[in-house]
Amino acid sequence: MKRTRTVLAVPMLALATALTLSACGGSGGSGGDASPGSKTADDAKDKPKASAAPEKTADAAAELDRFVLSKSEVKGFTVREPSKGYVFATSQDQVKLDKPVCAPVSYATNQLPLGSPRAHVTRVAAEVAGSATFTYITLATYADGKAKTALAGLSKAIDSCGSGFTATSGKTASPHSSVTAEPAPSPKDADESVAFRTTIKHQGVTHTLRTQAVRYGDKVALYYAVDAMAFTQSRPGNAKIATAVMAAQNGKLG
Repeated sequence: MKRTRTVLAVPMLALATALTLSACGGSGGSGGDASPGSKTADDAKDKPKASAAPEKTADAAAELDRFVLSKSEVKGFTVREPSKGYVFATSQDQVKLDKPVCAPVSYATNQLPLGSPRAHVTRVAAEVAGSATFTYITLATYADGKAKTALAGLSKAIDSCGSGFTATSGKTASPHSSVTAEPAPSPKDADESVAFRTTIKHQGVTHTLRTQAVRYGDKVALYYAVDAMAFTQSRPGNAKIATAVMAAQNGKLG
């Protein structure tokens, strides 16, 4: 049981510090590996091609920085870049699952993008008034057709993981008791939307967390809500995504 207490304390620390950390700016997106140096004339000729992929990735990340919500863009909320020191995992390959089909659900509930995006950024929104319900936004952009494929994978995972799953990253485990699809009306101009809720049991108390994915062409916005205070007060949590935050972010994409 000590492991469970430690496991859940990590994300709670991230939520608690989100209000006090100032935004660092820049992107949380993925970057390309530097290409090796050339040793021959042929290698030199190929060098521009080798650097093309990282350049395109950088362009995609810069584009997302223009689309993602800024600090004071939602009235009554502050939007910040999450602290990287308390994340469950910083990349998909760090996440291991007892049920591999549930990977998209785990990514969506741990501020990781679905599928294989060109770039992604993450922000966390909290009410200025002090509510302990946090809405995370993970915005990703994809190559042609890959965003639709990513949402199809999420839908399959939701249908396949109703009885729950456990994800691990390093020595940290994240057990989910259940996964349930919820109605997901598509926002204006969106191509499709998928929503679900997950439950976590902590010290005998059940906490409900909600997630919704909205696709606009080759961009996907993931929203994830958790009531941090419910964990600290040992009472049932029933987090809901902040409608004002979702509406503002969708408005920048539609």
